[in-house]
Amino acid sequence: MIASPRIGGATQALTLRHNRRMTVLRFDNVSKHYAGGHQALTDVSFEVADGEMLFVTGHSGAGKSTLLKLIHLSERPSQGAVLLGERNLLTVRGRQIPLHRRQVGAVYQDHRLLNDRSIAENVALPLILRGTRRAEIGKRVRSALERIGLAHREKALPSQLSAGEQQRVGIARAIVGEPRLLVADEPTGNLDPALAAEIMQLFAELPARGTSVLVVSHDLALLKQMRKRVLILDHGRLVDDISPQDLAE
Repeated sequence: MIASPRIGGATQALTLRHNRRMTVLRFDNVSKHYAGGHQALTDVSFEVADGEMLFVTGHSGAGKSTLLKLIHLSERPSQGAVLLGERNLLTVRGRQIPLHRRQVGAVYQDHRLLNDRSIAENVALPLILRGTRRAEIGKRVRSALERIGLAHREKALPSQLSAGEQQRVGIARAIVGEPRLLVADEPTGNLDPALAAEIMQLFAELPARGTSVLVVSHDLALLKQMRKRVLILDHGRLVDDISPQDLAE
């Protein structure tokens, strides 16, 4: 675990220093428990500012996956509130859920690409599902592929790409709709250190383009290298919120 002088009892006070900018995501005393008594999250509070990139880390079972599910509305909190911008996600129901998910891009460790579709078709899928005009789809797909350096492979199938290239395609698909927030679940877990650093550099460029980034990762060496804010979960509790300055020390 990352060394820190403040381990133990994370509260809203931990996030006060991050409140100077507009907030894109907020967890307000969020708890999540399941049938059988399992407590996945307990009284978790933090904020993500517009234009911020940060990491969430912790041991297996710390609550990282549950946190992502709450953001993506795959789960609902048992207590507390999750807000995207000023909207409490508890109010998002039915047909509003797909609209919410358009504002939250997702990148996965296993890519989740359609193997029978070209790279361009995979990236275009979110735009097709929302009914974007064909001309606009082509423009956005080309732009996204150029940003990840794979415009020249737009007609290739996923099986013709390396693992690192497939992960970049997953990123392009997540950002093609210009989401307010991108969440990534262990996106470099299957990559060597050089490729992992390359993928992280792509993420680091997104805030300047208007997309905040939250990355779940257990790669402590990579977290220290990136020097971004780090939230630490332990048995469902937010036990520390480390600033880039403290991480560098």
